[in-house]
Amino acid sequence: MNTVKLIGNVGREITMREFENGKVASFSLATNETYTNKNQEEVTNTTWHNVVAWGKLAYQCEQLLSKGKFVSIEGKINYRQYLNKENQTVRITEIVAYKIEEVNRKGILNAEL
Repeated sequence: MNTVKLIGNVGREITMREFENGKVASFSLATNETYTNKNQEEVTNTTWHNVVAWGKLAYQCEQLLSKGKFVSIEGKINYRQYLNKENQTVRITEIVAYKIEEVNRKGILNAEL
């Protein structure tokens, strides 16, 4: 089963693109992991994820999400590749979202996108 759930901050404004089969929203999501190292110092690692949402969810993302918003995303990991103008293979890893919820710091709000 290919499923992923991430909770983090929207890293950039939503980018919308239109294709023959509908619209797609794309944005980055920053997730943080904090731990204490052997010197008893708190260390935070930030991981950036590329997120895409299609169809109705894309329209809702465009209307409701903005940079910095704290959200929960459920979806699947997708790997794809293409040849760029220099004929080099570009590999992309992205999260294809099927559910996005706004989260406050105390938990998930009832507002589902």
